Amino acid sequence: MMDVAGLFSLEGRVALVTGGSRGIGRMIAEGFLAQGAKVYISARKAEACDATAAELSAAYGEGRCVSLPADVATPEGLTGLVAALREREDRLDVLVNNAGAAWGAPFAEFPESGWDKVMDLNVKALFFLTQALAPMMARDSGPLAKVVNIASIDGMSMNPQETYSYHASKAAVIHLTKRLALRLVDDGIVVNGIAPGAFASTMNKDARDHADELAKVIPSGRIGEPEDMAAAAVYLASRAGDYVVGTTLAVDGGVTWNR
Repeated sequence: MMDVAGLFSLEGRVALVTGGSRGIGRMIAEGFLAQGAKVYISARKAEACDATAAELSAAYGEGRCVSLPADVATPEGLTGLVAALREREDRLDVLVNNAGAAWGAPFAEFPESGWDKVMDLNVKALFFLTQALAPMMARDSGPLAKVVNIASIDGMSMNPQETYSYHASKAAVIHLTKRLALRLVDDGIVVNGIAPGAFASTMNKDARDHADELAKVIPSGRIGEPEDMAAAAVYLASRAGDYVVGTTLAVDGGVTWNR
């Protein structure tokens, strides 16, 4: 008899979510906790990271959500995060590469700093954090480990904003997800991605502050809710997503195909 509930369970699993103190990262972290995982969250701002971990632990069990503040955009921050996790755990089952940045400016004025900041965090840090943590995730037997890269529908299609490095970085994440998937599946690590559409967050202020207006251009008629993002992430992180490899799942209410 098929155990469908068990397919989506994360009981006993250890996860790390970067950019986990707010927005999409927090939605994913909470979804993992609800399915039984122990979740480490990381963010550049230590106070916000600590506060979110305390709040989620109060809701889902003391010590279930642990704060590991770090700036993964810097080599020192990335190395420190890996070391801090290794001090606490022998293995990592799920890595969510969610930390990201955006930059908007007119074409003629777009600065090199806005290019480098976005590409370094959204693409470079994603690759090197995955590389550094792969030894903790590799396995010969048992449940497969999972990497979930957070891309964006802006990596699949254009929005009207002049966010040149953001568009380029998220398209790179989608393609890098495929390359990593083909390499790491040999080590028992399955890599996939999620391309979010409109979810209320600090980065997506339009969805946060003008949800009703934005909903008019979304085929589903609404912006995304935390449960929508949590469900997609749980699917890919659990046994349910074992046979999905190298795919980036658009979670956007259909807006990508309506642009």
